Order: sequence, then structure tokens, then C-alpha cells
Amino acid sequence: MPAKPKTAPPAVSDEALAMIASWFRVLSEPSRLKILRALEEGEKNITELVTATGLTQANVSRHVQSLVDAGIVGRRKAGLVTICYIADPSIHQLCNTVCVNLQERLSQQVKRLSG
Repeated sequence: MPAKPKTAPPAVSDEALAMIASWFRVLSEPSRLKILRALEEGEKNITELVTATGLTQANVSRHVQSLVDAGIVGRRKAGLVTICYIADPSIHQLCNTVCVNLQERLSQQVKRLSG
């Protein structure tokens, strides 16, 4: 079978690339990834995120704000409580893709080292 011709990726402006890089910088902080992992189980308030992540309340609030600013996490008030949720469902697919890729790479490294 002949190989499929590769299609060029769509053109992306410098401004868009800067926004993409900024979005990935938000995800480069392990504490924010902990928060996202906790929110994959469903909505949580700040206190529940503190318990789930082991971070302080101040750190959770600061990191949630960064995730909200990036459009990844949303917040809503329920009385006096702030409820956090994943606002950008594409984050699930991105995280799963990265995790599967890393597991595959680690598995290959283990095979090479033990083989």
C-alpha cells in the first residue's frame, strides 16, 4: 500500500503560539496536575482539594486561580463554598495521551535495562 501523503499542519500565528505555550506552562506545575487529577473524579470544593492533594489551602487557591485564568478549571459559588470543576474537557484527552505515552516509554526502558 502506498503511504498516505502527509498534510501540512494548519498555520498558527505567533500570537496563538504564545497562548499555547502559556497554556502548557500552566500545566507544567506538578501541584496543578494534582488538582486536575483530583477534579477528574468530579467537582470538589477547595477544602476537598486540600485533602485530595495534600497542599495547603493557600496553595490550592493560588493554583486553582492559575487554572481558572487558563480556562482549564471553572469555579462556581454554592452558598459560602467555592466549587471547582474541569471547564475544558479536552484536558482529559491530553492527560490520557501523555500518560499512555509515558507508560509506554517507561515500559520500553525497563525492557532494555532488564534485557
